[in-house]
Amino acid sequence: MREIALIYLDRSGGLQKFVHDCKQYNDSKQSCAVYRFIISVNPSDIAELDAVLGNYILHNPIQAAQIFQSVCFIAIKTLSLIEQLQTEAQVSVLLKPTHLPPLPSYILSLSAAPLIYTTQRFYMSEGIAIAMGTVTKYTQGARFLCTEETCPFSEGFSYIRVHLPGATESATVRSDFTCHLCSSPLQEDMKYRVLGDKQIVEMIDAEVLNALKGYCTDKSQFRIQTFTVFLR
Repeated sequence: MREIALIYLDRSGGLQKFVHDCKQYNDSKQSCAVYRFIISVNPSDIAELDAVLGNYILHNPIQAAQIFQSVCFIAIKTLSLIEQLQTEAQVSVLLKPTHLPPLPSYILSLSAAPLIYTTQRFYMSEGIAIAMGTVTKYTQGARFLCTEETCPFSEGFSYIRVHLPGATESATVRSDFTCHLCSSPLQEDMKYRVLGDKQIVEMIDAEVLNALKGYCTDKSQFRIQTFTVFLR
């Protein structure tokens, strides 16, 4: 699947954009804990190249991103695109689909019951924003070092924490991480923390408009429930 991913990036122009993004990182001469890349993917085009990879992107996007992560890391090291990069864990890839199949199973409807959205795959959702918070910072990635000086992991980039979709802030940065080799506490190297912007939006399902217009047949069973969206 890595070969198919590389072929798709080459044909879609994504590889050229990736090289341009790498050049910007390389020109900055600043070593980062995480180098983040947003890759646009067309599920239909990928499915024509390889149905397995296309299905993987639609239904297992986090695992699919790891395939592109491996491809990007190999490209960086082979072409010497980022001199400061040391390990594959420092490459963070976010897959951004251009569209989703126009099928009911890909539409997130919070007005439907029971809710069966238990997978971490892509969904489309339509709603009305009723409140927006201010833009704040969150940790996209961080570097940790073992506090035991004799441990091999007391230096280098062996412990990299990267924010994943759906994870809380404490999953990326907190003080109780331990070394897998010697069980000593890990300490964050603050010089390498990578920050990003986030905004919280309170939304309500678009179906509520029908109820407000008087289309609800049984008002005793009607309830308005908002949901929170994190924009990162």
